[in-house]
Amino acid sequence: MPTDIGPPDYKTMLPPVIQRNYGKWRYHEILQPGLMVHVGETGEALYTVRAGSPRLLSTDHIREICDIAEKYCNGYLRFTSRNNIEFLTEDKEKVAPLLAELARKNYPVGGTGHAISNIVHTQGWVHCHTPATDASGPVKALMEEIYEYFVTMKLPNHVRIALACCLNMCGAVHCSDIAILGIHRTVPKPDNTRVPNLCEIPTTVASCPTGAIRGDTKTKTVSVNNDKCMYCGNCYTVCPAMPIADADNDGISIWVGGKVSNARSKPTFSKLAIPYLPNNPPLWPETVAAVKNIIEVYAGNARKHERIGEWIERVGWERFFSLTGIPFTDKHIDDFNMATETFRSTTQFKWR
Repeated sequence: MPTDIGPPDYKTMLPPVIQRNYGKWRYHEILQPGLMVHVGETGEALYTVRAGSPRLLSTDHIREICDIAEKYCNGYLRFTSRNNIEFLTEDKEKVAPLLAELARKNYPVGGTGHAISNIVHTQGWVHCHTPATDASGPVKALMEEIYEYFVTMKLPNHVRIALACCLNMCGAVHCSDIAILGIHRTVPKPDNTRVPNLCEIPTTVASCPTGAIRGDTKTKTVSVNNDKCMYCGNCYTVCPAMPIADADNDGISIWVGGKVSNARSKPTFSKLAIPYLPNNPPLWPETVAAVKNIIEVYAGNARKHERIGEWIERVGWERFFSLTGIPFTDKHIDDFNMATETFRSTTQFKWR
Protein backbone atom coordinates (compact mmCIF):
# COMPACT_ATOMS: atom_id res chain seq x y z
CA MET A 1 0.00 0.00 0.00
CA PRO A 2 1.28 3.54 -0.76
CA THR A 3 2.48 5.45 2.28
CA ASP A 4 3.79 8.93 2.98
CA ILE A 5 6.17 7.62 5.64
CA GLY A 6 9.85 7.55 4.67
CA PRO A 7 11.56 8.54 1.43
CA PRO A 8 10.12 7.58 -1.97
CA ASP A 9 11.69 4.79 -4.00
CA TYR A 10 14.49 6.48 -5.93
CA LYS A 11 14.39 3.84 -8.67
CA THR A 12 11.10 5.23 -9.95
CA MET A 13 12.88 8.50 -10.71
CA LEU A 14 15.82 7.10 -12.69
CA PRO A 15 16.11 7.83 -16.41
CA PRO A 16 14.93 4.87 -18.51
CA VAL A 17 18.45 4.19 -19.81
CA ILE A 18 19.68 3.76 -16.23
CA GLN A 19 16.76 1.53 -15.33
CA ARG A 20 17.49 -0.69 -18.32
CA ASN A 21 21.19 -0.95 -17.49
CA TYR A 22 21.01 -0.91 -13.70
CA GLY A 23 23.87 -3.08 -12.40
CA LYS A 24 24.94 -3.87 -15.96
CA TRP A 25 27.38 -1.08 -16.80
CA ARG A 26 30.54 -2.25 -18.57
CA TYR A 27 32.70 0.84 -18.08
CA HIS A 28 32.72 4.62 -17.84
CA GLU A 29 35.22 7.26 -18.87
CA ILE A 30 35.71 11.01 -18.72
CA LEU A 31 35.70 12.39 -22.27
CA GLN A 32 36.66 15.93 -21.22
CA PRO A 33 36.41 17.97 -18.03
CA GLY A 34 32.80 17.83 -16.93
CA LEU A 35 31.67 15.25 -19.51
CA MET A 36 31.38 11.54 -18.68
CA VAL A 37 29.96 8.55 -20.53
CA HIS A 38 28.73 5.26 -19.07
CA VAL A 39 28.39 2.30 -21.45
CA GLY A 40 26.19 -0.68 -20.58
CA GLU A 41 26.36 -4.33 -21.62
CA THR A 42 23.67 -3.63 -24.22
CA GLY A 43 25.85 -0.98 -25.86
CA GLU A 44 23.60 1.85 -24.67
CA ALA A 45 25.42 4.96 -23.47
CA LEU A 46 24.54 7.59 -20.89
CA TYR A 47 26.21 10.99 -21.17
CA THR A 48 26.59 13.10 -18.04
CA VAL A 49 27.45 16.80 -18.14
CA ARG A 50 28.49 18.20 -14.76
CA ALA A 51 28.11 21.90 -14.10
CA GLY A 52 28.98 23.91 -11.03
CA SER A 53 26.25 25.42 -8.89
CA PRO A 54 26.00 27.54 -5.76
CA ARG A 55 24.54 25.77 -2.77
CA LEU A 56 21.92 28.46 -2.18
CA LEU A 57 19.60 28.73 -5.19
CA SER A 58 16.74 31.03 -6.10
CA THR A 59 13.49 29.65 -7.44
CA ASP A 60 14.15 31.34 -10.79
CA HIS A 61 17.54 29.65 -11.06
CA ILE A 62 16.08 26.22 -10.30
CA ARG A 63 13.45 26.78 -13.00
CA GLU A 64 16.19 27.70 -15.48
CA ILE A 65 18.08 24.49 -14.63
CA CYS A 66 14.88 22.49 -15.14
CA ASP A 67 14.23 24.20 -18.48
CA ILE A 68 17.70 23.20 -19.69
CA ALA A 69 17.10 19.62 -18.58
CA GLU A 70 13.73 19.53 -20.35
CA LYS A 71 15.29 20.86 -23.55
CA TYR A 72 18.25 18.49 -23.79
CA CYS A 73 17.74 15.62 -21.31
CA ASN A 74 14.01 14.79 -21.35
CA GLY A 75 13.84 16.45 -17.93
CA TYR A 76 16.44 14.24 -16.25
CA LEU A 77 19.09 15.75 -13.98
CA ARG A 78 20.56 15.18 -10.55
CA PHE A 79 22.38 17.15 -7.89
CA THR A 80 25.53 15.55 -6.52
CA SER A 81 26.37 15.48 -2.83
CA ARG A 82 28.64 18.48 -3.45
CA ASN A 83 25.87 20.51 -5.11
CA ASN A 84 27.05 20.02 -8.70
CA ILE A 85 24.31 19.74 -11.34
CA GLU A 86 24.54 16.68 -13.59
CA PHE A 87 22.49 16.72 -16.79
CA LEU A 88 21.79 13.16 -18.00
CA THR A 89 21.09 12.27 -21.64
CA GLU A 90 21.38 9.17 -23.80
CA ASP A 91 21.35 11.21 -27.02
CA LYS A 92 24.93 11.92 -28.07
CA GLU A 93 23.73 14.54 -30.58
CA LYS A 94 22.41 16.70 -27.72
CA VAL A 95 25.68 16.84 -25.79
CA ALA A 96 27.36 19.55 -27.87
CA PRO A 97 24.28 21.85 -27.92
CA LEU A 98 23.91 21.33 -24.17
CA LEU A 99 27.52 22.32 -23.55
CA ALA A 100 27.07 25.37 -25.80
CA GLU A 101 23.95 26.49 -23.93
CA LEU A 102 25.65 26.09 -20.56
CA ALA A 103 28.57 28.19 -21.85
CA ARG A 104 26.17 30.91 -23.07
CA LYS A 105 24.50 31.01 -19.65
CA ASN A 106 27.89 31.06 -17.83
CA TYR A 107 27.54 27.68 -16.16
CA PRO A 108 31.05 26.36 -15.38
CA VAL A 109 31.44 22.79 -16.65
CA GLY A 110 34.00 20.60 -14.89
CA GLY A 111 34.69 19.11 -11.49
CA THR A 112 35.41 15.60 -12.79
CA GLY A 113 38.55 13.50 -12.56
CA HIS A 114 41.74 15.07 -11.23
CA ALA A 115 40.07 18.37 -10.47
CA ILE A 116 38.50 20.38 -7.68
CA SER A 117 34.80 19.75 -7.41
CA ASN A 118 32.27 22.08 -5.81
CA ILE A 119 33.01 23.01 -2.21
CA VAL A 120 30.42 21.52 0.12
CA HIS A 121 29.57 23.95 2.89
CA THR A 122 27.20 24.75 5.74
CA GLN A 123 24.81 27.66 6.33
CA GLY A 124 27.12 30.30 7.75
CA TRP A 125 25.83 33.74 8.60
CA VAL A 126 22.88 33.44 6.22
CA HIS A 127 20.95 31.05 8.44
CA CYS A 128 22.88 29.27 11.22
CA HIS A 129 22.78 30.45 14.82
CA THR A 130 26.29 29.38 15.94
CA PRO A 131 28.70 30.18 13.08
CA ALA A 132 32.19 31.52 13.66
CA THR A 133 32.46 32.48 10.00
CA ASP A 134 30.34 32.72 6.89
CA ALA A 135 30.00 29.76 4.54
CA SER A 136 28.91 30.83 1.06
CA GLY A 137 31.05 33.99 1.21
CA PRO A 138 34.48 32.34 1.63
CA VAL A 139 33.47 29.54 -0.76
CA LYS A 140 32.54 32.02 -3.51
CA ALA A 141 35.75 33.99 -3.01
CA LEU A 142 37.89 30.84 -3.06
CA MET A 143 36.24 29.21 -6.09
CA GLU A 144 36.73 32.37 -8.12
CA GLU A 145 40.47 32.14 -7.36
CA ILE A 146 40.87 28.40 -8.04
CA TYR A 147 38.39 28.24 -10.94
CA GLU A 148 41.04 26.86 -13.33
CA TYR A 149 41.26 23.69 -11.24
CA PHE A 150 37.50 23.12 -11.65
CA VAL A 151 37.41 23.36 -15.46
CA THR A 152 40.64 21.37 -16.02
CA MET A 153 41.99 18.02 -14.82
CA LYS A 154 45.65 18.86 -14.18
CA LEU A 155 45.95 18.02 -10.48
CA PRO A 156 47.61 14.79 -9.27
CA ASN A 157 44.20 13.56 -8.07
CA HIS A 158 40.81 14.99 -7.26
CA VAL A 159 40.70 17.44 -4.35
CA ARG A 160 37.67 17.64 -2.09
CA ILE A 161 37.29 20.90 -0.17
CA ALA A 162 34.70 21.48 2.54
CA LEU A 163 33.73 24.37 4.80
CA ALA A 164 31.99 24.19 8.17
CA CYS A 165 31.22 27.44 9.93
CA CYS A 166 31.75 26.04 13.43
CA LEU A 167 33.14 23.04 15.30
CA ASN A 168 29.86 21.13 14.99
CA MET A 169 31.11 20.42 11.45
CA CYS A 170 27.91 20.06 9.45
CA GLY A 171 30.07 20.31 6.32
CA ALA A 172 32.13 17.09 6.35
CA VAL A 173 35.36 18.94 7.14
CA HIS A 174 36.54 16.04 9.29
CA CYS A 175 37.43 13.96 6.22
CA SER A 176 38.24 16.34 3.34
CA ASP A 177 41.49 16.93 1.45
CA ILE A 178 41.32 20.58 2.52
CA ALA A 179 38.91 21.76 5.19
CA ILE A 180 37.98 25.32 6.13
CA LEU A 181 36.62 25.39 9.66
CA GLY A 182 35.19 28.36 11.52
CA ILE A 183 36.42 28.54 15.11
CA HIS A 184 35.32 30.42 18.22
CA ARG A 185 38.15 31.44 20.53
CA THR A 186 36.25 32.87 23.49
CA VAL A 187 33.94 31.15 25.95
CA PRO A 188 30.17 31.68 25.93
CA LYS A 189 28.94 34.70 27.86
CA PRO A 190 26.02 33.69 30.12
CA ASP A 191 23.40 36.40 30.58
CA ASN A 192 21.94 35.23 33.87
CA THR A 193 19.20 37.85 33.74
CA ARG A 194 17.76 35.95 30.76
CA VAL A 195 18.76 32.37 31.59
CA PRO A 196 15.73 31.63 33.85
CA ASN A 197 13.30 32.69 31.12
CA LEU A 198 15.00 31.07 28.13
CA CYS A 199 16.85 27.99 29.35
CA GLU A 200 16.41 24.74 31.24
CA ILE A 201 19.36 24.53 33.61
CA PRO A 202 19.79 20.70 33.53
CA THR A 203 19.56 20.61 29.72
CA THR A 204 22.09 23.43 29.40
CA VAL A 205 24.54 21.70 31.76
CA ALA A 206 24.10 18.38 29.92
CA SER A 207 24.75 20.01 26.53
CA CYS A 208 28.44 20.60 27.31
CA PRO A 209 30.67 17.74 26.10
CA THR A 210 33.52 18.67 28.44
CA GLY A 211 31.55 19.42 31.62
CA ALA A 212 32.54 23.08 31.58
CA ILE A 213 29.09 24.39 32.57
CA ARG A 214 27.82 24.41 36.12
CA GLY A 215 24.26 25.31 37.03
CA ASP A 216 22.65 26.62 40.19
CA THR A 217 19.02 25.52 40.33
CA LYS A 218 18.31 27.74 43.33
CA THR A 219 19.37 31.00 41.68
CA LYS A 220 18.65 29.63 38.18
CA THR A 221 22.04 30.74 36.85
CA VAL A 222 24.89 29.08 34.99
CA SER A 223 28.65 29.61 34.96
CA VAL A 224 31.43 28.45 32.60
CA ASN A 225 34.81 26.99 33.57
CA ASN A 226 37.07 28.67 31.03
CA ASP A 227 39.78 26.02 31.25
CA LYS A 228 37.39 23.23 30.27
CA CYS A 229 35.52 25.04 27.49
CA MET A 230 36.28 23.86 23.94
CA TYR A 231 34.30 26.69 22.26
CA CYS A 232 31.92 24.35 20.44
CA GLY A 233 28.81 26.48 20.94
CA ASN A 234 26.66 23.49 21.88
CA CYS A 235 25.30 25.32 24.92
CA TYR A 236 24.03 28.24 22.83
CA THR A 237 21.97 25.80 20.79
CA VAL A 238 19.88 24.89 23.84
CA CYS A 239 20.30 28.15 25.74
CA PRO A 240 20.08 31.40 23.70
CA ALA A 241 21.17 33.33 26.79
CA MET A 242 24.75 31.99 26.34
CA PRO A 243 25.94 33.64 23.10
CA ILE A 244 29.38 32.59 21.86
CA ALA A 245 29.82 34.74 18.75
CA ASP A 246 32.67 37.26 19.04
CA ALA A 247 33.34 39.49 16.06
CA ASP A 248 36.89 40.32 17.17
CA ASN A 249 38.07 36.78 17.99
CA ASP A 250 36.10 34.40 15.77
CA GLY A 251 37.94 33.21 12.67
CA ILE A 252 38.96 30.34 10.43
CA SER A 253 41.27 27.34 10.73
CA ILE A 254 42.58 25.21 7.86
CA TRP A 255 42.80 21.39 8.03
CA VAL A 256 44.32 19.00 5.47
CA GLY A 257 44.80 15.36 4.59
CA GLY A 258 41.41 13.78 5.17
CA LYS A 259 39.51 11.51 2.81
CA VAL A 260 36.63 9.02 2.75
CA SER A 261 37.96 6.84 -0.07
CA ASN A 262 39.72 3.59 0.80
CA ALA A 263 41.54 3.37 -2.55
CA ARG A 264 45.31 2.88 -2.07
CA SER A 265 45.08 3.85 1.61
CA LYS A 266 42.53 3.81 4.41
CA PRO A 267 40.11 6.66 5.11
CA THR A 268 41.70 9.36 7.26
CA PHE A 269 40.70 12.36 9.31
CA SER A 270 41.85 15.88 8.47
CA LYS A 271 44.65 17.36 10.59
CA LEU A 272 45.32 20.94 11.58
CA ALA A 273 47.49 22.99 9.23
CA ILE A 274 46.68 26.63 10.11
CA PRO A 275 45.18 27.30 13.56
CA TYR A 276 43.76 30.77 12.92
CA LEU A 277 43.00 33.20 10.13
CA PRO A 278 40.88 36.32 10.61
CA ASN A 279 37.39 36.89 9.25
CA ASN A 280 37.82 39.54 6.56
CA PRO A 281 34.66 39.66 4.44
CA PRO A 282 33.71 40.00 1.69
CA LEU A 283 36.72 38.33 0.01
CA TRP A 284 38.53 36.58 2.91
CA PRO A 285 41.97 37.22 1.30
CA GLU A 286 43.99 35.39 3.98
CA THR A 287 41.88 32.23 3.73
CA VAL A 288 41.83 32.24 -0.08
CA ALA A 289 45.61 32.74 -0.28
CA ALA A 290 46.28 30.00 2.28
CA VAL A 291 44.12 27.37 0.55
CA LYS A 292 45.42 28.25 -2.91
CA ASN A 293 48.99 27.96 -1.65
CA ILE A 294 48.36 24.44 -0.31
CA ILE A 295 46.73 23.39 -3.60
CA GLU A 296 49.60 24.70 -5.72
CA VAL A 297 52.33 23.21 -3.54
CA TYR A 298 50.48 19.87 -3.66
CA ALA A 299 50.08 20.13 -7.44
CA GLY A 300 53.78 20.80 -7.87
CA ASN A 301 55.12 18.07 -5.59
CA ALA A 302 52.70 15.12 -5.39
CA ARG A 303 52.90 12.04 -7.58
CA LYS A 304 50.12 11.16 -9.99
CA HIS A 305 47.06 9.69 -8.22
CA GLU A 306 48.24 10.77 -4.75
CA ARG A 307 45.63 12.47 -2.59
CA ILE A 308 46.81 15.35 -0.43
CA GLY A 309 46.97 13.23 2.73
CA GLU A 310 48.87 10.46 0.94
CA TRP A 311 51.39 12.98 -0.37
CA ILE A 312 51.89 14.45 3.12
CA GLU A 313 52.36 11.02 4.69
CA ARG A 314 54.95 10.13 2.03
CA VAL A 315 57.08 13.28 2.41
CA GLY A 316 56.38 13.81 6.10
CA TRP A 317 54.57 16.56 7.94
CA GLU A 318 57.84 18.42 8.56
CA ARG A 319 58.36 18.63 4.80
CA PHE A 320 54.74 19.72 4.28
CA PHE A 321 55.18 22.67 6.63
CA SER A 322 58.51 23.50 5.02
CA LEU A 323 57.20 23.40 1.44
CA THR A 324 54.04 25.39 2.15
CA GLY A 325 55.74 27.92 4.40
CA ILE A 326 53.11 27.40 7.09
CA PRO A 327 54.58 28.10 10.56
CA PHE A 328 54.47 25.25 13.08
CA THR A 329 53.11 26.41 16.44
CA ASP A 330 52.14 24.96 19.80
CA LYS A 331 48.54 24.82 18.52
CA HIS A 332 49.56 21.92 16.27
CA ILE A 333 50.48 19.76 19.27
CA ASP A 334 47.54 17.65 20.40
CA ASP A 335 47.10 18.21 24.14
CA PHE A 336 43.68 16.61 24.51
CA ASN A 337 43.88 14.21 27.44
CA MET A 338 42.17 11.40 25.53
CA ALA A 339 44.39 11.67 22.44
CA THR A 340 47.23 9.32 23.32
CA GLU A 341 46.64 7.27 20.18
CA THR A 342 47.31 10.31 17.98
CA PHE A 343 50.63 11.24 19.57
CA ARG A 344 53.76 10.65 17.57
CA SER A 345 55.42 7.93 19.61
CA THR A 346 58.91 8.33 18.15
CA THR A 347 61.64 10.93 18.66
CA GLN A 348 62.27 11.11 14.91
CA PHE A 349 61.11 14.66 14.21
CA LYS A 350 63.49 16.46 11.87
CA TRP A 351 63.19 19.89 10.27
CA ARG A 352 64.73 20.58 6.90
